[in-house]
Amino acid sequence: MADSEISTSLSAVTRRRLLAGTTAATVTWPFQNGAAAANASVTTTTDPALALWHEWRAAYHRTLAACRKQQRLEARLINRVGFPCAEVFLPDEDVTITMHGPEQVEELFGDDPSWAATRAKAHADLAAYQVRWDSVDRELGYSAAKQAEEDAADHEQDLFDTLTHTPAATLAGVAGKLDAVLREGESWEDCSDFPWPQIRSALVDLARLGQAMRPGTFIPGSDRNAPYLRRHRDGCCFQVCRGLDVSGS
Repeated sequence: MADSEISTSLSAVTRRRLLAGTTAATVTWPFQNGAAAANASVTTTTDPALALWHEWRAAYHRTLAACRKQQRLEARLINRVGFPCAEVFLPDEDVTITMHGPEQVEELFGDDPSWAATRAKAHADLAAYQVRWDSVDRELGYSAAKQAEEDAADHEQDLFDTLTHTPAATLAGVAGKLDAVLREGESWEDCSDFPWPQIRSALVDLARLGQAMRPGTFIPGSDRNAPYLRRHRDGCCFQVCRGLDVSGS
């Protein structure tokens, strides 16, 4: 909830396998400890999990930005034309009902011949409303923005799945995996309930240990020890909490 040309693309499963195969082939650095770990140069090239975390985080923020764009366009579209609908008065019940799709019309009236004219008018009203909706949709670019958001979310999920199955070679890589789980998981669950505070606590410990071993090292999640601002999904749409930073930080 695209204007690009139709092209043949790999399935999500195939993409994940390719990503996993590429990253797994690069895992060559085992965990280090003691002075060796303290002096090691921790870069994304030495830890494929950490490299994937950086890529996933960028995709995560792109998805949030795409979501916000399509939500703004959806609000403008609804303000302009409202949702396609048809109103039908039922004299026997002295009530007017609103229907939003042909299937609702058929469910209500079926093939009862006494309602044939009312059924036909309801279908015509819905079709006319849909024409107005489609026209403003094309003008605003809402459907294209919605497709872009869905594509961004699919790509983000592919990266997340690959990240969680990629062995980490550094404490920063482990922290990146936990950070991704927190951002994804806390979007769906009550952040104060198990296991989110416990995972957050483990991430704080990892950041503390990693930075003690090598001062100044960046550890994913080290900048936060409270729940991430939540988002939740309604169908394909994210509803992003006010104030969430989507700048890529």
